Amino acid sequence: MPFDHNDHYHALLLRRLPRHGRTALDVGCGTGRFARRLVAHGYRVDALDPDPGALAVAEASGGGPRYRLGDAARVALPAARYDVITCLASLHHMPFGTVTRLRDALAPGGRLLVLGCYAGITPWDVVASPANAVARVAVHLADRARGLTAPPPGPPVREPEMTLPEVRAAAARLLPGSEVRQLLYWRYLLTYERPDSPPTVDI
Repeated sequence: MPFDHNDHYHALLLRRLPRHGRTALDVGCGTGRFARRLVAHGYRVDALDPDPGALAVAEASGGGPRYRLGDAARVALPAARYDVITCLASLHHMPFGTVTRLRDALAPGGRLLVLGCYAGITPWDVVASPANAVARVAVHLADRARGLTAPPPGPPVREPEMTLPEVRAAAARLLPGSEVRQLLYWRYLLTYERPDSPPTVDI
């Protein structure tokens, strides 16, 4: 049934965009749904994904992002370029240390928003399972009432390997000052803001 856990959190991410941001990088953009929403919010968007099939669907949908084929863990990223970098359910396809490359691509004062997936079971997942079932049925019935057909297959899926405590520990080490918030539907939100200027060092 067509209930997408990542799409469910689009509104949450949009509320956390920098107030005066203009440039954005969407990492692991897939078919481009969130990248197009960033364009609708006034951003100039570079959208990056390693899957040619997903990018073909994204480009056919138009909407204004500049799509690029590539893996964020490997391709060259411009230094200090973007006011916001978003990464929706794609970081677990890369080494977690890729966040340092994304950090370096943020402009001073820029914000990194990672909607991530974690491995293992937490107490929240006991709540997530019935909530997920109810949401899937509700979306399915609403789509049937509107006469909508099933969506096309999405981008490749990979199971996450890091547990939520491991994510929190790695984020604290690699992105000091970042915040990791657990969400329903087996997701977390990692938020990091790059300082406006480098810290001073006493000599």
